[in-house]
Amino acid sequence: MSIEERINQKLQKRKLEGNKRSLPNPVSSLIDFYSNDYLGFANSEELAEKINNHKIKKSGSTGSRLLSGNSPEVVKLENKLADFFISESCLVVNSGYMANLALLSSIGGKNDTIFYDVASHASIKDGIRLNISKKVSFKHNDFKDLEGKLNRTKSLSKFIVVESVYSMDGDQVPLENIIKVAENFSASIIIDEAHALGVIGNEGKGLSINYDLQAKIFARIYTFGKGLGVHGACICGSHNLIDYLINFSRPFIYTTALSEHSIVSIEMAIDYLEDNPNKCSQIRKKIALFKSFLHSKFQTTESGSAIHALIIPGNHEVKNAAEFLQEKGFDVRPILSPSVPDNSERLRVCIHNYNTDNQIKDLAMAINQL
Repeated sequence: MSIEERINQKLQKRKLEGNKRSLPNPVSSLIDFYSNDYLGFANSEELAEKINNHKIKKSGSTGSRLLSGNSPEVVKLENKLADFFISESCLVVNSGYMANLALLSSIGGKNDTIFYDVASHASIKDGIRLNISKKVSFKHNDFKDLEGKLNRTKSLSKFIVVESVYSMDGDQVPLENIIKVAENFSASIIIDEAHALGVIGNEGKGLSINYDLQAKIFARIYTFGKGLGVHGACICGSHNLIDYLINFSRPFIYTTALSEHSIVSIEMAIDYLEDNPNKCSQIRKKIALFKSFLHSKFQTTESGSAIHALIIPGNHEVKNAAEFLQEKGFDVRPILSPSVPDNSERLRVCIHNYNTDNQIKDLAMAINQL
């Protein structure tokens, strides 16, 4: 069988299973209840104007950070982010996916073990897969299961990887319990704050800072392409950790640095968040409104975030449910296996500041009809 025939065979199999992907129509007249632009920053003309007011001198960074891409602008941004996220040091990277690869592929060694929540994002799992350490998953948000597995390991160093808000469920990690377990076993915690930034906490700085637990966490990852509406990410940790990544993280070392436009965009988005704390309280009110009207017969996840999942098992079934809502004017997308495990296919609903109260109520009522 030729390579073309094998490719076609795999595509046909996906089609039969109802999970063949295709790029969506970039122009939609439906009401957005699917994007990660929770605070509306990506659609903010005011933020765009602030970014455009800067005179960008170069269209590209010209190379990796260790070669020619280490500009004064990115150094200034890293210092600003370290202060903002209450961290010793900070390393800017090109995306949240790259941040997880950069950190998780390089930390630890063959005598160490990485424990990760089974519901972790694909970028976390891919980063761990590249690591030479032992890998052990634990049940979602089950710190007792984690404790039992830690108790059975004799590894030199132990790392626990979690998300503050899980991207497919919208629920939060029981962080205080995870920290207690980590302390009992001298384990180091790595937390991905991608979907908490801008949403969790009065200042929108995420879960760790909201509970003043950042000092107990080995490394934190913040992604700017969701709540802050721009592009890029950063890793926060000790000076030693950042120095280690600069020396040993292949995804960081061999990647062309972000452009000056991206660096300025991140800086302006952070300033915009600080200048508009009402955006954080506004999204939480919108979330509470949606939950107050949602009375679906389908299983829903316990979410206090902008992400809400309705479990509708079966790829064909969940796609039908999404089409029902789209016909009513709401752009809600189905999440199919293998992106989530079989029989946990779902509608992933995202609430935004730019969704009106009536739109949110009407969406909840439409979901209740399913």
